[in-house]
Formats: sequence, C-alpha cells, structure tokens
Amino acid sequence: MLYDQARIFVQSGKGGDGCISFRREKHVPYGGPDGGDGGRGGHVYLVVEPRLNTLLAFQRRQHFRAPDGRPGRSARRHGADGEDLEIPVPPGTVVRGVGEEADRMVDLLAPGQRLLVARGGRGGRGNAAFATPTHQAPRLAEKGEPGESRWLQLELKLIADVGLVGYPNAGKSTLLAAVSAARPKIAPYPFTTLSPNLGVVTVGDASFILADIPGLIEGASQGAGLGLDFLRHIERTRLLIHILDGAGVDGRDPLDDYQATNRELAQYSPELAARRQLVAVNKMDLPAGRARYETLRLELPVPPEDIFPISAATGEGVWALMKRAAALLQELPPAYDLTPRQETLLFVPPPADERAFVVEREGEGFRLRGIQVERLAAMTDFDNEEAADRFQRFLRASGIEEALQQAGIRRGDVVRIGSLELYWQEGPFLEDT
Repeated sequence: MLYDQARIFVQSGKGGDGCISFRREKHVPYGGPDGGDGGRGGHVYLVVEPRLNTLLAFQRRQHFRAPDGRPGRSARRHGADGEDLEIPVPPGTVVRGVGEEADRMVDLLAPGQRLLVARGGRGGRGNAAFATPTHQAPRLAEKGEPGESRWLQLELKLIADVGLVGYPNAGKSTLLAAVSAARPKIAPYPFTTLSPNLGVVTVGDASFILADIPGLIEGASQGAGLGLDFLRHIERTRLLIHILDGAGVDGRDPLDDYQATNRELAQYSPELAARRQLVAVNKMDLPAGRARYETLRLELPVPPEDIFPISAATGEGVWALMKRAAALLQELPPAYDLTPRQETLLFVPPPADERAFVVEREGEGFRLRGIQVERLAAMTDFDNEEAADRFQRFLRASGIEEALQQAGIRRGDVVRIGSLELYWQEGPFLEDT
C-alpha cells in the first residue's frame, strides 16, 4: 500500500537560559558581571531525500522534537546550541499548515531542498550583556525563548512522466506490467489496483516513469470510488495515456467511458484536463474489441496519430504506444525543475515588523499580540525585580502601555500575552497572576 498522507507534530528546541554570575577571582579587583548567554534551541527541518517514495515512516511516528539549547555559564561561557533535527521526506511532498495556518503550503520537489518548519528559540542573554557604564552590576538575565510548535499535513504527489488513466478493469495494470519491471496485482474485477504503482519504461536510449493510477469512475472528483484519493498523483505528469476497454467486457461503452473520465479530470483540475493525451484502445486480442475499433477510432475526438489499438495481454501495439510517448516527452516542457539544489525554504516567513502589536478584548480582560512583546514576555523572569522593571520600561517605550489605557484597561484587569496571564496594577505595573 502506498502511504501518501500523514499528519505530524513538530517542536523546536527552547533556548537556554542566560546566566547571572559575577567574577570572584583572587587578586582581580572590581569583579564585574560575567554571566554567559544561553544557546539557541534546535531548529526542525523537512529535508527532501530522493531515496524515499512513501510517507510510511510517519505512520509509526508522528511527534518530532529538537533538543533545547544549553544554559549560559559563568566566566562569559555561552551555552551550546541545540542540535538541529532533520526529518527526511520523499520528493513530491506537499506540506500544508493546520488550523490557523491552513493557508500555508510549500511544495518540496528537488533533492537537497530543506524546509524550516519550526525555529529554535533564542538563547537568553546573561547578565554580562546588560552591563553599562551607569549600571555596572546588573542582576538580571533572560530566560530562553520557547521553541515553535505546529501540526503539519503532509501529502505525497508522485513524480512520474506519464500517467495511465481510465475506468477500472480497462487494463492499466496489465499494460504497466507489460512494459516495465513493476508487478502490480492483476485480477479480472474492478478496483484490483488500490494504490498507484510506478514502473520505469525504457525505449531505446530513452526512459521514463509510468504511473498506474487506480480506476476513475463517474463522480471521482467528488469522492466516488478511489479516484479522489489518487487524482493528485497525476497532477505532476506531463503526458496522460487514456486506456479504454475496446471490447466493452463489463458491458460499458468505451466512448462513454472516455468522456466520463475526461469530465472528472476537468472537474478536479482544468489544467489537468488540458494535458496532452494518447488514447490506447485495449483488448484487441478479443474479437469484440477488434470489431468495434474502427467505429470507435472515428468517434474519438483525438488525432489519428494519437490513437493506438493495443492488447496489453499479448503485447500487440504496446511498444508503438511507448515509442510515441517517449517521442512526445522529448517535445513537452518539464513540469517541474527537479535539479538537485541546496536550498532552504521557510514555512513561516519572518514578519515585516516584529515591533507591531495589537490589543484585543478577550473575555473580562485583554489579549496583547505581537512578535516582539510575546517573545520578551516569555523570556522575562518576573520573579526577578530588575527583569520585571525592564519589561515595564519596554511597555512604556513601545507605546503598549498607552494603547492598553486607551482600550480602557483598569486596575486588576487580566492581560494575556502568549501563555502568560498578568494583571494591571496601579502605577501602572504588570505582575504575575
């Protein structure tokens, strides 16, 4: 079975805490602050691994967490950064956000591409970083910034040059087995193929990847049959081979099947429906198929040179079809650039202005949103008086205090910043609830 969908949770590492320390060395007068900074938490990356072709690994493991950064130490020693976590995914993986991030999507195609899906938290600064000529003995340090966490939806779209489409039992799997080393399950009943199969076809000096897609029936684009699950796998193909049961073994009309399948392709994706097609009228080894071929050839709205009478079971006409497909692939532009490249992409781009903030009413209190203020609140040790004073000065200098007052904040009102809940005091000051 092809595992082509998965849902995973990623968590980057927390930054290491900064250190509060003072030099205490013999014969060294006026020892000053020497607390070092904490290390950065580990990032989480998705990395394209060309040897993979399934998302099976994520059926066994869904949670991934990068290591935290180490805390700073005395003598200005910085903590070590947390090791980055790299999660391998196959080429063709589409990464989508979940919930509020559902509009985010990144397509990973080329070997070497890396996608940063969770940034490690910044390391907190030690007290040595806060020393100034007027404040020579600071007794505050920052806590490490929490790491990022999010759920991601992974979806694999196979990368194949040619896709086989058509109704169930038309002979797609038999054709794939006849022209490649693939050995899909073949049986005389509909929906034998339950997942896509890939094979490599060699024609002279050329070769291409051929994908057998489970049968598409009427209503597939709305979820009927198996089509909705696997239509996405033919989105990346450059050429389609439409297989028809020329003998009408199941009592179906080949022309009706051709039109119904193309309607489903168009409803799923107009671009996909416009893709170049070859038509293979299969089962010419049966008298009914050979008797109906000439009439069908005249009724199909396809150029004569793109219609091939074949028998996937006996091999008749099969290699003429493959040669035509190989020749067309030389003419058709590549659908994607699959050249290996060292490239790092961002799942969440950095904000245009980290200093921006928003004050919102939330229940009986207020919610304060903003990259900079949320980060500073998370990294502030409110049990440390100097650190709490520093946070209050930031609120005044950034205009947040004035914005809260204009919003109607009163003494005792709760202010939520990230996961913190603080309350407004006279002065005014924010303190832990």
